[in-house]
Amino acid sequence: MNLNIVLLVLISCFYFKAFSKDIKALKAVDTIITHQDTKGEVEELDPFDPNVEQLLEEFDQIYEQEMGISPNIKEVPDFSLFKNLVFQKSVETCVRKDCPIWAQIVKSTQTLYLYVNGELAATWKVSTGLPGSGTPNMDRNPNGRIYDRYTSNKFPGGNYRGLGNMPYAVFIQGGFAIHGTPESNWKKLGQKASHGCVRIHPDNAFYFNRLVRQNGIKNVWITIQE
Repeated sequence: MNLNIVLLVLISCFYFKAFSKDIKALKAVDTIITHQDTKGEVEELDPFDPNVEQLLEEFDQIYEQEMGISPNIKEVPDFSLFKNLVFQKSVETCVRKDCPIWAQIVKSTQTLYLYVNGELAATWKVSTGLPGSGTPNMDRNPNGRIYDRYTSNKFPGGNYRGLGNMPYAVFIQGGFAIHGTPESNWKKLGQKASHGCVRIHPDNAFYFNRLVRQNGIKNVWITIQE
């Protein structure tokens, strides 16, 4: 097995341990943080909504109040713990495979190819948008908004361990994100099924979420293509 991949796994395990207290606190919450309207109904995050940024900014405030942390991360890593380990390839600017982390999402095969330091590290099934809500092509860094817990119940799909139905969301642009999905949707991975975002298994979503946090958005590139 490639040494970089082994180191990546070890670092992810260490990172998980370092943040286990926060994760346990998240999973202990009985009530999901949701953005509710005056009728008490949960509003759907529609990535095609022209007002989606305003809705997300409102949710940012709720998230920060409840969690005590900002949902927006820095452009570069803020974890000195990792600076001498594996991701020494950090560069001022990078594109696609030249970046330390590249997520290539191919809609024709409903597959995410994860590259770490230029080498293929994982291949995951995804669900992109259904016809009428098709996920647009993108080729860019994530925008910095990142949640562990998020829910959108207009299109019910269950609640994954108290983290809502969009756990570990990494936003790319506007309301479009890569996020986990509850067990009821796992059987749909590998085919178009979402309302515009990119769904992946929550274990993979957690892993990708932590890679983005570890490396900073300028060292991560996301491509969505046909």
